Amino acid sequence: MHTPATPAFRFAHTLHVQPADIDDFDHANNVQYVRWVQETAVAHWQAAYPAGTPEHAAIWVVREHRIQYRHPALLDDELHCTTWIGEVRGAQCQRFVRIERAADGKLLCEAETQWVLLDGVSKRPMRIEEPMRDYLWGPV
Repeated sequence: MHTPATPAFRFAHTLHVQPADIDDFDHANNVQYVRWVQETAVAHWQAAYPAGTPEHAAIWVVREHRIQYRHPALLDDELHCTTWIGEVRGAQCQRFVRIERAADGKLLCEAETQWVLLDGVSKRPMRIEEPMRDYLWGPV
């Protein structure tokens, strides 16, 4: 995965591998990683713009996911998920997510996702203005 050249604020989110996440190979199914990537992004957005803020009404949709699976997550693993924002262009936003096992810090998954910001009413793409971009790049 390509990561941005300049350091960016990292938002951390913790998850636990549940029995429903496990597949026939006794590890978390790859579909669960997509869900965890999305949950981490949503947690970051909700921390930055909680319910009741005008920005919270905006909607993010996924345009593209690129995921590299490194090692399996196992039942009851605690996962440390870290996300940060990369390039922002118009209505599009690049987001990176790393998922590590908390017990040993082993990298399990890296993801790069392209998101599009939609107006909550019209459902049309809306430009990510500088204040929002800067706020997502900075600590929440």
